[in-house]
Amino acid sequence: MSEKRHVRPYGDTTGDGMVQMSFTLPVPHGPRAEGAAQQLANKMGMDPAMVVHSNPIGADFTFVVVYGSVQHIIDLDAVQVVEREYPLLTPSDINATVKKRLRRKMTVVGACIGTDAHTVGIDAILNIKGFAGEKGLEYYRELRVINLGAQVTVPELVKRARAEKADAVLISQVVTQRDAHIHNTQEMSAAFREAMGERRPLLVAGGPRFDPLMAGELGVDRVFGRGTTPGEVASFLVHAMNERKVAV
Repeated sequence: MSEKRHVRPYGDTTGDGMVQMSFTLPVPHGPRAEGAAQQLANKMGMDPAMVVHSNPIGADFTFVVVYGSVQHIIDLDAVQVVEREYPLLTPSDINATVKKRLRRKMTVVGACIGTDAHTVGIDAILNIKGFAGEKGLEYYRELRVINLGAQVTVPELVKRARAEKADAVLISQVVTQRDAHIHNTQEMSAAFREAMGERRPLLVAGGPRFDPLMAGELGVDRVFGRGTTPGEVASFLVHAMNERKVAV
């Protein structure tokens, strides 16, 4: 069966365009809030739109779930995403490749930069406990992992990466008010280029608000979004190491 090029959302029947969305309005719970939610959904192209759930959030706010049909059609040929161009390797394959290629351990430095104090993302990738049933990078015998934790300044990160002779630097950004994740990552990549030039380590950024298509704009080698597993990151590091022909 050939893949369809033009698609619409699927709810009850194929192509009916049914979607569900939720949002909060700064309106006290009641008929007025539900009416406002329905009007908003209509303006967004949902017709008909039905409020299927509403709930007060304190005295002045209402959480609403709206269900309805949209007429929009998606052209899959126009969808731009980052496809994984490297194979997912097992930990044993990654260890063997690093040992053969580098003849030493690969050094990976990770941190949350700026004022971000949320280490859940970087810990999920680096700590041995891992994420989604996969062990973190500390589990890999041929990877030497240094987790600097939270609120690390860019100068501190560059200094430590140089001191550790890092092969890769992983940064996580969860707090993203006013696009802080973009500004911090661009500052970080610029600092590494200025300090180390072409001999800089691999730079990898990750977080729930990152768009993987932004790697070039951010000045990093890879961007990972939400749901990324340690195995994906480790496999990329090996792939990128081979592509860059890292010196031993």
